[in-house]
Amino acid sequence: MPLQRDQDIHASVPLRQLRSGQWRSMAPLLQRETGRRALCIGVADDDAVPPLPDVTWTRLWLARGGYGGDLRGRADEPLPFIDEAFDLVWLQHALEPAPQVAALLAEACRVLAAGGVLAVTAVHPLGGWAPWFCWRARGQRQSLQWPGRLRQQLRRQGLEIESLRRLGAAWPGDARPAGGDSRWGGGYLLLARKQRRQAIPLKLRPLPARAPVNARLSPGTRRHSVS
Repeated sequence: MPLQRDQDIHASVPLRQLRSGQWRSMAPLLQRETGRRALCIGVADDDAVPPLPDVTWTRLWLARGGYGGDLRGRADEPLPFIDEAFDLVWLQHALEPAPQVAALLAEACRVLAAGGVLAVTAVHPLGGWAPWFCWRARGQRQSLQWPGRLRQQLRRQGLEIESLRRLGAAWPGDARPAGGDSRWGGGYLLLARKQRRQAIPLKLRPLPARAPVNARLSPGTRRHSVS
């Protein structure tokens, strides 16, 4: 059963439809990725993940101040994974209820392998969804994240922004399909790639090599005596 309470905004029908459309739009963009390890941090235990070939997903979701899913932990603690453990990390609306947005974003970058992709999906703070989100989330610890600010933070973490697009219907009551690009879409998708560390060639300092002295002479060598 879902861990969300009935009044949780992320359990609402409009946001469920928006998230469903987002992962359907993501799948074609990630087909070319060759990684095998993926992490999804979301807001619902029954949300689907893109069916990528040969990819093993680790799933976590934020609920009641902590993580549920394949592992459990507190939301204000570092993620329980080693550095560069995943080739793909997806923050599926997880920045909206996160107690420390900057810390979660930094942890997502830490566990992302060099050359890997970070995907962020969220409600856009500029558009028809923002007033509904703020009204529906009253009394809850939720915040909308500006994509431009996320771009700056990710660049400081050593990631290169590859794509930023708006997705979904223009407002929550729109009956049109929630997936696909839309100029006024209520959600957005940000894709960023972690840069590989460049190896700096070292200039080796040559050292003089001493040839070993053989005290034994080869047969037939004549010795010259000095009188």
